[in-house]
Amino acid sequence: MSKQAVVVGLGATGRAIAYSLLQRADVEIVGAVDLDPRVAGQDLGMLLGGAANGVVVVSDPADLPAADLAIVATVSDLHRVADVLLPLLERSYNVLSICEELAYPWQSHPGLARRLDDMAKAHGVTVLGSGANPGILMDTLPLLLTALTQRVESVRIRRRTNMSRYGAILSKFGLGLTMREFTTARSRGEVVGHYGFEQAIGALAAGLGWDLDSVDVGEIEPAVVTTSPRVGDHMCIEPGQIAAVTHAAQGVLKGEVVIDLEIMFGFFEPADEVAAGDDYRIVGEEQVVDLRSSVGFDSFLSTIAAAVNACTAVVEARPGLLSMGDLPARSVAAKGERRAARASLGTSMRRMPRMP
Repeated sequence: MSKQAVVVGLGATGRAIAYSLLQRADVEIVGAVDLDPRVAGQDLGMLLGGAANGVVVVSDPADLPAADLAIVATVSDLHRVADVLLPLLERSYNVLSICEELAYPWQSHPGLARRLDDMAKAHGVTVLGSGANPGILMDTLPLLLTALTQRVESVRIRRRTNMSRYGAILSKFGLGLTMREFTTARSRGEVVGHYGFEQAIGALAAGLGWDLDSVDVGEIEPAVVTTSPRVGDHMCIEPGQIAAVTHAAQGVLKGEVVIDLEIMFGFFEPADEVAAGDDYRIVGEEQVVDLRSSVGFDSFLSTIAAAVNACTAVVEARPGLLSMGDLPARSVAAKGERRAARASLGTSMRRMPRMP
């Protein structure tokens, strides 16, 4: 029997999640909400480039119908997302959010984590941060790799993340700004980089039994200034503007860096002087475990897949605030076969309709 779901937030990521779910047999979308007046009032199926499906987008979450699950694809700041999550939990929705800071908030936001956990348990439902990519690839995947050694000495991760499919989220990275504009915007707190380093490092450390001295998050830095136009789904970066940035963080234990994470976010071209792909190195007592992807994991598509594959698992999980690491691996494995019972929308996910 399929689960009924509502989608909260129809930006680039929310639309891609909704598009994928409309093709699934195990989840039925019965409602959607977005604050954008250009989106509210539209039929969801038509908004996504398909036939009308009778689901009209509303502008107020209070107008959403009852459902088994609410999928929240809005902002990265947990304090702001909590204002959306708590009323949904009070209405007894199970909730899945791609908010990076919800992936493992027990150390970074202990009071808010307890409040969400208490609210979910009081209403017999589950709230889960699916760890918007690159989060899931910086905690869950490395933890699996550590199983190949009995004692871990350090974890080092380097990622190169393509952001060309994203929309409004790009502003927090400063992509498309000149160097002068970037410096000014960062000084004003308008460029903040990646949300979720503390959560990824916290989840890794907890899984390894480490009580870290500190988690140190560096400043985001420009990495590539383009000399030619670079076109994404929702932004064009012109010559002289920043096309890629680097952000890093470290977990320190007994004065030593034991978790070292660095990500380059951008619109990339083959001629860029950066190594393509993602690198994972687990230094263990018995062996060093190296994993390299020569082309990298697509950030946008991985975010969508992680959220969509976990949908039914959230509904079936125990009540309370959970992380992806709390779910059995088989419950979040790929569920592509469940698309068979739904007709295709006739549009490739790689060619999703652009936002207005």
